[in-house]
Amino acid sequence: MPVPSAAFLLPLALAPVLAPTTVVDARFDRADGFVPARAITHAPDLVPYGAPVRVTVTRAPGGTTVALEVSGLAPDHEFPAHVHTGHCGADPAASGPHYQDATDPVQPSTDPAYANAGNELRLTLRTDAEGAGRAESTVGWRFRPDEAHSLVLHAGGPAGPHRAGDRAACVDVDF
Repeated sequence: MPVPSAAFLLPLALAPVLAPTTVVDARFDRADGFVPARAITHAPDLVPYGAPVRVTVTRAPGGTTVALEVSGLAPDHEFPAHVHTGHCGADPAASGPHYQDATDPVQPSTDPAYANAGNELRLTLRTDAEGAGRAESTVGWRFRPDEAHSLVLHAGGPAGPHRAGDRAACVDVDF
């Protein structure tokens, strides 16, 4: 009888932490639906209900890559996106602050020593004329277990009635 690999001997609770790749396929929905949504829109004019989203997290010994793919969003739009510490919720603020590899002791973090592209995973998603887009970013570190829970798309620009920093949408992801 073959000997089981080490992967089969790990407790199930560790499996998401050690998995090399996580893929989340979802459709943006309301936060207050009958079935909890994995992807929530707070600005349906920019991120319409039903628009598909895919987030792929690839973990390697030297870092982490996050890829974001969407379609059906506002055309010719730029969405800044960041990993956040909280889960998505009806209140856009539920997703918490940006996840930082070295956490700024003062929150919300505005200190450039912490709030920078080397310490936060940042993406800029640009949609085409049909509202489709893809963005990818790699950092030289891995997320600490149970500290990063969502990917937030900010309103960006041109955002119409929204401020650029407003949280337009959120996707729950096990980083």
